[in-house]
Amino acid sequence: MSHDATSWIDLRSDTVTQPSEAMRDAMHGAPVGDDVYGDDPTVNRLQDTAAELFGFEAGLYAPSGTQSNLIALLLHCARGDEYLVGQEAHTYKYEGGGAAVLGSIQPQPIANQPDGSIALADIAAYIKPDDMHFARTRVLALENTIGGRVLGADYMAAATSLAHARGLATHLDGARICNAAVKQGISLRDACAGFDSVSVCLSKGLGAPVGSVLLGNKTFIEQGKRWRKMLGGGMRQAGMIAAAGLYALEHNVQRLADDHSNAANLSAGLARIAQLKVATPQTNIFYIEVPPAACDGLRATLARERIRATVGQHTRLVTHLNTTAADVERVVAVFTTFFKDWHPAS
Repeated sequence: MSHDATSWIDLRSDTVTQPSEAMRDAMHGAPVGDDVYGDDPTVNRLQDTAAELFGFEAGLYAPSGTQSNLIALLLHCARGDEYLVGQEAHTYKYEGGGAAVLGSIQPQPIANQPDGSIALADIAAYIKPDDMHFARTRVLALENTIGGRVLGADYMAAATSLAHARGLATHLDGARICNAAVKQGISLRDACAGFDSVSVCLSKGLGAPVGSVLLGNKTFIEQGKRWRKMLGGGMRQAGMIAAAGLYALEHNVQRLADDHSNAANLSAGLARIAQLKVATPQTNIFYIEVPPAACDGLRATLARERIRATVGQHTRLVTHLNTTAADVERVVAVFTTFFKDWHPAS
């Protein structure tokens, strides 16, 4: 690891994690083949392992969660179809409009409730009738966790049951589904129950440098290979990076509880600062409200103290496997000192 990467405390996202030496060793020694031909043994093992862990027939390794989500939507929907999705969801808000641009798929965004869910009544209300005036509603797409909030198993069961009863497929953007499972103390299989497809990101809290796995039945995944190829995701000796994902699934799931604990401690420490409004995290992500007049000074102070954060009036802080308890104490101390000396202009 570079000195620069390890000497900064980086709270921007859990995508900034550095691979451990053990993970690098696994990558270095990985047996490889040509994955487009289907003969990379490490990729195949990753796909099979993920499918077994999360309770699906098959898996497909993709370079990113954006691509694995897009593949799923392209499989569930044809041109002129639509998917129901939360206003705050990554597939709708943060993936460049890919489903619309590349698949001619219409998103039907629905307001998220404060807990991150979509109200069941809203899901039902937005399903279009069979009428030529409307796009055909084909799939309900949910996300767990969403903004660090956990959608509980009872809600997921109710939402997916409603969707299936109305003839819809169900897709889960499970970029942080392992965080949700660990927080609830349930199995990865139970966290994915009710979904026809799930995208699992390996490069966030799990700590791999790259990659996501799309999960579904065998026919779905076989068809997904064609879309992956068209989207530029057909990689060759991909076992070199798939090995990191395997290591992550085998070693880094239960340790997500440490990230949740660090986030709770960081939140509690910052909540003692009168000028901040601090949310209580459920997992490893939470938000703080910063006085607008303080943002520039706080941003400069954090940079001077080698702390990376995307500072704004609504600031997201994220803990991860490279965040230590000592880091949390230091961040709280820097924030505390800054706001002790900061006073809004009269």
